[in-house]
Amino acid sequence: MARQLLLAATMLAGAHAVAADATPVRVPTTEMLAQFAGMTGFRISPDGKHMLAIQSQGDNRSILVWKLADLAAKPTVIGAKNMQIRTVSFLKNDMLQVEMTQPFDLRFDEVTKTFISKLLFVDLEGKNWVEPMASAEIPRTDIAKKAAALANPTVLNRMLKDPDHVVLVNDSGISSNREVYRYNVRSGRSTRIMRLGENDNSVLANSKGEVWAKTRLGSDGQGTFTAIDFRGKDGDWEEHFRSYVKNRDVVDVVSSGAKAGSAIIRSNVGREFAALYEYDIASRKTGPVLFEHKFFEAKGVRSFRLDDGPSEEGFDGYTFDGLHEDDEHWDNPKLESVVRGVAQALGIKEITQELRSVGGPERAEVSALDGVSVRLVHVVAGETPTYLIRVSGKTYPTEHYLLRGQQFQLLAKEFPDVDKRALGTARFVYYKARDGLNIPAYLTVPNPQLCGPGPYAAVVHPHGGPWARDNMGYDTSGWVPMLVSQCRVVLQPQYRGSSGWGRTLWFAGDREWGGKMQDDKDDGAKWLVSEKLADPKRIAMFGFSYGGYAAFAASVRPNGLYKCAIAGAGVSDIDRIWAKFFTNPYFQSGQEPTVRGLSPLSKADKIEIPIMVYHGDRDQVVPLIQSEIFVDKAKAAGKPVEYHVLADYAHGPAWTRKTMADQLNLISTYLATGCGKGGL
Repeated sequence: MARQLLLAATMLAGAHAVAADATPVRVPTTEMLAQFAGMTGFRISPDGKHMLAIQSQGDNRSILVWKLADLAAKPTVIGAKNMQIRTVSFLKNDMLQVEMTQPFDLRFDEVTKTFISKLLFVDLEGKNWVEPMASAEIPRTDIAKKAAALANPTVLNRMLKDPDHVVLVNDSGISSNREVYRYNVRSGRSTRIMRLGENDNSVLANSKGEVWAKTRLGSDGQGTFTAIDFRGKDGDWEEHFRSYVKNRDVVDVVSSGAKAGSAIIRSNVGREFAALYEYDIASRKTGPVLFEHKFFEAKGVRSFRLDDGPSEEGFDGYTFDGLHEDDEHWDNPKLESVVRGVAQALGIKEITQELRSVGGPERAEVSALDGVSVRLVHVVAGETPTYLIRVSGKTYPTEHYLLRGQQFQLLAKEFPDVDKRALGTARFVYYKARDGLNIPAYLTVPNPQLCGPGPYAAVVHPHGGPWARDNMGYDTSGWVPMLVSQCRVVLQPQYRGSSGWGRTLWFAGDREWGGKMQDDKDDGAKWLVSEKLADPKRIAMFGFSYGGYAAFAASVRPNGLYKCAIAGAGVSDIDRIWAKFFTNPYFQSGQEPTVRGLSPLSKADKIEIPIMVYHGDRDQVVPLIQSEIFVDKAKAAGKPVEYHVLADYAHGPAWTRKTMADQLNLISTYLATGCGKGGL
């Protein structure tokens, strides 16, 4: 496996010629799309001496560790027996932090089928595993057993200049008693730094192990709020910002600032899109805008220093919620040059991308890479800098590269067996809603070499949330790659109510469940037809979570747009689903008032089109009953509904690759042979 790292090498300054592939396009199987990425999660140690990745073979995942100076040598392989590796990164130069997961049945009053996660530390040889902050006592009561199962600390700061210590916040899993500790990774000893208050939410610690900022939740006469507190000179906490949940104002501390005693603040108060500011803590003064984007939300900063802080020249760059959702703007011209050089070496074209205001006339044309993101994951400075690079796109399965000097190496393709040509072409578009809003959307069109010319069968594929969004990254769920490789055009509308696209689109979805939010999806289907991309008699809707709700809603809407629908883990009764959140005052003030409109359950006995429903038995986000009650009512009325329960499937990735493949096969088979008569 290690020798596969040296699959390709080229001079970055030279042109990267790509010969046309004359072989037949290979359509990926559902089993192929259901696999974990073959190799993923590449990271370089802070001192630049080691590199790691996660290798997957079926359901088994292992950690590989190389010496960066000798990648041709066999790596150290670190496996896991009872739990599955989810993520791994360097905690110290010689130690890893690993997030593990496994199915778990909580037995407390009743059995709750779920998954649990655990944070573990391990050396680079995989010999000494440690669960930080684990109690030495054997749990004997049900409450103690539940606490032990759910307890999972979080690393607040790796303190990279200190070889022995990190800052952790513990989480018992069942109580609000949380404490921040300075933890010795060698001895396992811990020293409490502070005890969080009942209303304290998140905390920030610096590289010296000092907690310097925190967020706090509360309520007053104006409603529930989130406050930001900083430590004063006397050590007491002082409130500096207060934003009310009902206004959906976002004020976050992103990082420490370039000046001593300053912080970088992200805020959308009084703005369409969030921007970044430098804030002087002592004087309580907010400086001018540090970074903003006219069409997207500013998100964070990029720095490759050990303390993640800025250099004397400032931060290396900034991130924003662009087309790829984690786009980068580089102030450091060297890093911008590396990104452009890598794109050129890989033959990735630059295009002119139009951007529009959702609710206004503003437009702009910007230069962008054609459907692909080139991201700098890690930079090791030195006489010969080393760059770890991730390349990904909706029709470009993720690849990882290493650049050292002029040597450019392919480390791994995450899905090497997937033929890119089968994934068609993807682009970012806008279409008009019936009330004039510009609705952003991601459009993926089949390859004519494989599928012939359009119009094609089409799937409108709304995201979950609904306070969420899609991006241009490769879809590791396999949904979009499967649909488009089977010759269906896919539209992912960023309908009103989606977050990350500014206040106008976000607020426009309030109290419009099954109303204007659903109109946006229907208008997207009509746009596909008007663009001669979709056959008007062969359009379906498929979604998961809130997207499943949208599929339920489509099945009871008498508009004749869709031939069938597929609802995965969907909400059918909006009153029942939100009832369990009513005790949360922040949900009550924030999202709950916006959830008004159609409950598809009320019309389940009058569905207009065939529908397939599926749900995981370990889903604790949208309970299984949301699908069961809809299906039972529809079947009792003799309506065409198909129902499947997936074992060991939660609200997202499955425990086994077989379950993932089973899910994809259900969708594929239904669209091929069900969906009414003759498939889609």
